[in-house]
Formats: sequence, structure tokens, C-alpha cells
Amino acid sequence: MRAVVQRVTKASVSIEGKIVGSIGKGLVILLGVKNGDSEDDAKFLADKCVNLRIFADAAGKFNLSAIEVGGELLAISQFTLYGDARKGRRPSFIDAAPPEISEPLYQKFITYLRQSGLKVAIGEFGAMMLVEIYNDGPVTILLESKDSV
Repeated sequence: MRAVVQRVTKASVSIEGKIVGSIGKGLVILLGVKNGDSEDDAKFLADKCVNLRIFADAAGKFNLSAIEVGGELLAISQFTLYGDARKGRRPSFIDAAPPEISEPLYQKFITYLRQSGLKVAIGEFGAMMLVEIYNDGPVTILLESKDSV
């Protein structure tokens, strides 16, 4: 499982011009599910995201997590995170899990995020979405689940 985590001042996701999810200060998490991923990967990565220390403390150091600052989370499924463009010009998505595998794992990931007690907004799995991200810093971190390392 792969996540692109962006620290944001605010973010939203729209489908057909209608906002379906929005957050204030917090994290946008773009999540890709790979063939062979499991519920353990979802749990590991959700825990890693909510505890990732990428918010500044009083000294300006990355010492605080989303939990510690009361951040909000916007989780968006994104199979293109497993796009492989090393050969040719058109990416291959052969490593991305099919919807019947990836959607339940995405839902489990959201469940684990919600267990943190933070506000969690989501997009719609498989929908064409417009994501508006106000990247703060900018700070962007790439995470892999423990089984992908």
C-alpha cells in the first residue's frame, strides 16, 4: 500500500461540481492499493499517517502529529500511485489492485483513520474527482506499508 501525504491548510474534493468532502488544517492522504496488500497494510499505514510528525512545534521543528495538533484528514483513493512509466510513455497499472480488492481495503483504511478520533473526509471510490489541495510548506511525504518495504 502506498500513500502520498500532504500537510495542508485546507483541502476539498468535488464530484461533478459538488463538494463531497472538505477539511481545514491537516493531511490529504492519496492512497494506492497494490496487488497482495492486506488489512494489516491498511492498519499499519493508517497508524503511520495519523502519527506522522510533520507539524511544527513552538521551535518550528517537525515534532507534532495530526493527532497532537487536532488535524483533519482527507483520504482519497488513487490507483494511479501504482502507475509504472519506466518503459514507454503510457503508464502500466498492472501492480494496482483491482477494485474488488482495493475498495474494501480503502474502506478499512478509512475505518482505521477514524479510530484516531480525528475528522475524516473522503472522496468516492472510483469516481472522477477534483481535489483542491492547499499544500502547507509545501510538505509532501511518500509512505509505503510495512509489507511493501
